[in-house]
Amino acid sequence: MNWQAIRSIYMFEMARFFRTLMQSFISPVISTSLYFVVFGAAIGSRIDQVDGISYGAFIVPGLIMLSVMTQAISNASFGIYFPKFIGTIYELLSAPVNFLEIVLGYVGAAATKALFIGVVILGTSALFVDLQIQHPLAMMAFMVLTCVSFALFGFIIGIWAQNFEQLQLIPLLVITPLVFLGGSFYSISMLPPIWQTITMFNPVVYLISGFRWAFFGMADVPIGLSLLAISGFTGLCLLAVWWIFKTGWRIRK
Repeated sequence: MNWQAIRSIYMFEMARFFRTLMQSFISPVISTSLYFVVFGAAIGSRIDQVDGISYGAFIVPGLIMLSVMTQAISNASFGIYFPKFIGTIYELLSAPVNFLEIVLGYVGAAATKALFIGVVILGTSALFVDLQIQHPLAMMAFMVLTCVSFALFGFIIGIWAQNFEQLQLIPLLVITPLVFLGGSFYSISMLPPIWQTITMFNPVVYLISGFRWAFFGMADVPIGLSLLAISGFTGLCLLAVWWIFKTGWRIRK
C-alpha cells in the first residue's frame, strides 16, 4: 500500500476545501440555520411534538443527513471530475498507484469534509434546540458510514459525468427529493397507510430512521434494517468503483 500517494491525494483535496471555505463550510451552516428559522417558526408553531419529541429537535437528524449526503457527493464528484476535465487523471493512472489508493485518497477526503460539516451543523443545531443524544457512538457510526458511502457514490458520479452540469444532476434531482420525502421533516407514521408503503421503497428512509434512532431511541423502521441498508449501499458502491477501474469506463481513452 502506497501510503505516501494516499496522503498526497488526501492533503491536496483537503487544501482545496480550505481554499473555498466560504462555499464549502459557511454556506451549509447558513442554509441549515435558515431551515431552522423557516421550519421551526412556520411549521414548529403548528406541530408541537412528533412522537413525544419537540419538532425543532425532531428535524435535526434529517437536516444533518441532507447536508452530509449532498456535501459528500459534491466533494467526491468534483474531486475526481476536475482531473478528468483538465487531463491530469492520466498522469495519476500512469503513476505507480493502484485504484484502491486513488479511491482512498479522494473518497477519504470527501468523507472527512462531509463529516466535518455534519459535526458543525450538529453544533449549530444545539444553538436552536435542546438536543440530547441517547446513543452518541451509534450516531457517529451512522454519520461516518453515510459520509463514506455517499462519497463513494459521488466518486462514481464524477467518473460518469461528462460536463459540470451533470455533476449536479443526480444530487439535485434525485438525492435531495429522496431526503425530503424520506422522513426528514416528518414521521412516516404520520402518512396515510398507502403512502407509508410507498415511502418504504425510498432507501434514504432507512438512513434517516437509523440516524434518528441514535438521537432519540425511536425509529420508523427497525435499526437492523437501517444498518443493512447503509452496508448494502456501501458494498454496491465499492463493487461499482472496482468495475470502473477494471474496465477503464470513462477514465481511459
